[in-house]
Amino acid sequence: MLAVIRCSVLSTNRNIKMYRTVIVSVVLYGCETWSHTLKEERRLRVFVNRVLRRVFGPKRDEVTGEWRKLYNEELSDLYPSPRIVRVIKSRRMRWAGHVARIGEKRGVYRVLVGKPEGKRLRGRPRRRCEDNITMDLQEVGGVETVSS
Repeated sequence: MLAVIRCSVLSTNRNIKMYRTVIVSVVLYGCETWSHTLKEERRLRVFVNRVLRRVFGPKRDEVTGEWRKLYNEELSDLYPSPRIVRVIKSRRMRWAGHVARIGEKRGVYRVLVGKPEGKRLRGRPRRRCEDNITMDLQEVGGVETVSS
């Protein structure tokens, strides 16, 4: 797919539409339930910037006349879309609202707010979906906790 985006026959607008419809939807499939770390967020941002650099191509430097890659600020000016991490957080909060409305008897609700039984492994516990949703709500300025 990235080879098609690099193709010079297609216009930039067509490449942006392909990026939005195909690449973003594939990359973010199931992101509502991800428990990602800062390292994974950085890797997603790097991937998105790499794809956008292929869409817009290199830029000729006005001073030296040489071709160079676009800077991150130039990419955000050319394609002013919400950051990939913000999209993940908004989808996660939308999904959590849907799960909260469907009721306690459904399995997905029990998975979201349930407490696992048994002994846990040594070390720091992994972040759960509920923890991510709580952090997202605190970042936005919403409620302190999601469930009781």
